[in-house]
Amino acid sequence: MIRRTFVQLALAATMVAAAIPAAIAEPSKQGIVIQVSDGDTKTWNQALNVVKNIQAEYGKDKVDIELVVFGNGSGLLKFDSPLANRIDDTLASGASVSMCENTMKGQKLSKADMHPKVGYVKAGIIEIVEKSKQGWTVVRP
Repeated sequence: MIRRTFVQLALAATMVAAAIPAAIAEPSKQGIVIQVSDGDTKTWNQALNVVKNIQAEYGKDKVDIELVVFGNGSGLLKFDSPLANRIDDTLASGASVSMCENTMKGQKLSKADMHPKVGYVKAGIIEIVEKSKQGWTVVRP
């Protein structure tokens, strides 16, 4: 019994000792989800500026950013959007841009209508709710 307790304690101490350097060396990334459900180019430009400002402040490698688009925001994610170059820059910076498939169905849009590099989520609002439950900060510019 004493031997088993000693082995269990030694195993637990080894696991803790192994975990400490990893926790110190690589703190978890801050997650930020940005909601865009507005079709106004001012709102879109502000949202894209927020992504850039967050990455500048925290460092691109220390933050995960997902821009989630649904509702009236969908028009500016179309392949011929006047903001297509800014969307490209945002994606190239490491942030993700996700379009709501429910909105696409409701607006009769296909993936061929959309910016070729964006990702998709089934329901934009559910994506935001789930990220919030996981501890992500929700921002709506």
